[in-house]
Amino acid sequence: MFKSNPLLANRNLHLIFGVTLISVMGVASITPAFPEVIRHFQITARQVGWLIAAFTLPGIFLTPLAGILADRYGRKLILVPSLVLFGVAGLACFFIRDYQWLLGMRFVQGVGASSLATINITLIGDLFTAENRVAAMGYNASVLSVGTALYPALGGMLSAFGWPMVFLLPVLAVPLAWLVFTRLNNPEPTGRLTLKTYFSNIWQTINRQIVWGLFIANILLFVVLYGAYLTYFPLLLGTRMGSGSVIIGGSMSLMSAVTAFTSFQLPRINEILRPKSQLLLATVLYCCSMLLLSKAFHWPEIFLGLIVFGMGHGILIPAIQNLMVGLASIRERAAFMSLNSMVLRVGQTAGPGLMGICYGIGGITYAFYGGAVVAASMFVVVFFLVNPKVAGPAKG
Repeated sequence: MFKSNPLLANRNLHLIFGVTLISVMGVASITPAFPEVIRHFQITARQVGWLIAAFTLPGIFLTPLAGILADRYGRKLILVPSLVLFGVAGLACFFIRDYQWLLGMRFVQGVGASSLATINITLIGDLFTAENRVAAMGYNASVLSVGTALYPALGGMLSAFGWPMVFLLPVLAVPLAWLVFTRLNNPEPTGRLTLKTYFSNIWQTINRQIVWGLFIANILLFVVLYGAYLTYFPLLLGTRMGSGSVIIGGSMSLMSAVTAFTSFQLPRINEILRPKSQLLLATVLYCCSMLLLSKAFHWPEIFLGLIVFGMGHGILIPAIQNLMVGLASIRERAAFMSLNSMVLRVGQTAGPGLMGICYGIGGITYAFYGGAVVAASMFVVVFFLVNPKVAGPAKG
């Protein structure tokens, strides 16, 4: 495969894949342990969602700062320490037995994670152009989905030996930090601008209809993903199907496997559908999957809902990322992408709480009804605000 596709043999892309796998580890690997965490700490289903919110909250405030520093002083200077902090703080969670302290250490781990999902996409924008960039985005989204497929299964198996075991995985970020430091060969921004010009260029990049539309779509996307799916799908299987952590992790892996396959086909999808059509199709699939899962009481219905959700997710994530990364030049790209990460973390953080309100009204069914409403809202936003014909770096 690598000989027939030189892009997949690119060592820099392999390291980006590694960062991508670490960036999704912090949530995907722990959710299968939620039922055990609830029982161990004697907390409610709504309270366990704070393990996600505490992790994502720092990114809302720190991701933009990380992006600015990465533009000013280089990508590696931010990426390497972030990986180390993620690994050390994540491992510390293994030893904690007080829920409040566990939330606190998850917050610290989230500080380390705040720049990872920004800089890996920024590096793709720095290193690749045109068709190679589209393909790299699709492959990276596929790797991300492989991670989100494997981590729930791995997390489910580890939590079978005790819920703290899922916190052994983050230590893998430490050796990756060394590989990034010694082997990543990436261009860095040159010709440092004055702060006034730099921030002016960033504002010109942001203050466009397409950008605001993509920002809002990203928030809504992650409300669905982190609220309805990652928080309440494990509880759906636990309550309706009586499933344990291993079955929960394996079922979630099905969705991610479908996402990985779909994302890997992005170069082909890009030849058939225009970017806006890709986004609209994905939001429709999101909405349908939420409605299917809301009424799913048997395994065939659950599997169908997961497959439809995986197809939508496999199109939506790389399509948005590919549009976003082309909207800024290399000198402002990290800050711009960090702002995108900041707004999506609003969705990550708010999702469990918003869907928790729906859950409080009508249980699991209403949690997924809420996800369907959010997905329908995403369709409206994309339809009226996102016009890829005007995409490209702002004239600064």
